[in-house]
Amino acid sequence: MKVLVTGASGFLGGAVAREIAGAGHEVRTFQRRPSGVDGVDDVLGSLTSQADVERAVEGMDAVVHLAAKVSLAGDPAEFEAVNVGGTRTLIAAMRQAGAGRLVFVSSPSVAHAGASIVGDDAQPADPAHARGEYARTKARAELLALGADSASLRVVAVRPHLVWGPGDTQLIERIVERARAGRLPLLDRGAALIDTTYIDNAATAIAAALERVDEVHGNAYVITNGEPRPVAELLAGICAAAGVPAPAWSVPAGVARVAGSLIEAVWRVKPGVDEPPMTRFLAEQLSTAHWFDQRRTRAELRWQPAVSLDEGLRRLAAHYATAERSVP
Repeated sequence: MKVLVTGASGFLGGAVAREIAGAGHEVRTFQRRPSGVDGVDDVLGSLTSQADVERAVEGMDAVVHLAAKVSLAGDPAEFEAVNVGGTRTLIAAMRQAGAGRLVFVSSPSVAHAGASIVGDDAQPADPAHARGEYARTKARAELLALGADSASLRVVAVRPHLVWGPGDTQLIERIVERARAGRLPLLDRGAALIDTTYIDNAATAIAAALERVDEVHGNAYVITNGEPRPVAELLAGICAAAGVPAPAWSVPAGVARVAGSLIEAVWRVKPGVDEPPMTRFLAEQLSTAHWFDQRRTRAELRWQPAVSLDEGLRRLAAHYATAERSVP
């Protein structure tokens, strides 16, 4: 197939583009800066530009849509324009160009209302109760995408959960930087069980969804490693791999949620240069269980994760060791 991958300059998007190209498909990427992926055709542009999107989609058989505004805070209008408006524009361009397959890359947060998730399958996206602008707008975008599913435009939604791995500048680097500075607390002692997804597994699952879209279209799937661990254990493993101290102090979750709400209010008036140190959404994520039943995902996508959590941590440690040796 001729496949367009949006957002391929990102950590997950680049891995997906490489995986699909490696399977023999002709890959074009679409984002605001070069993807850095060898052997693909980069088209630069913005999801908020109809002309850019139409140019990117022209001649494609399928689209894997990862591009989005991802942040814990920010201008609600920007989340709306990129995540919802961009998805709407993309779907319209696909219909116009005759591109018949869409893999919409979403997030489990689209169906999270703040309570623990214990062995659930993918629940319907719920923008009314999703936490934060990112989750709300991704929920609306997922509903738009799945609402467009038809015989001529087959759509599947996939929701990778907490993707991480070597080279991740979002989740991993922020954990490491805060741990090194002594600013990484546990909430309620880090007892909540959560699942995550190693980068290679996320990429192969999304590629599997592309291959299976004709058979599974109209559905949403959560993707994880299927190895839930306590938050404290996960953070300790990441910190050990990076050679920084694991978090050793705990804050009550209720206190963190209140603090997160206050910080969000301040951030709306006077945004900082980076992500806020805490939000209500982040406090809920760190203090409530998040693990999912993977049986339907694996059976229907015909996919299995190849890299275990422990192997992923070993690879992360090797990455940091190599980076340390390369410093003069």
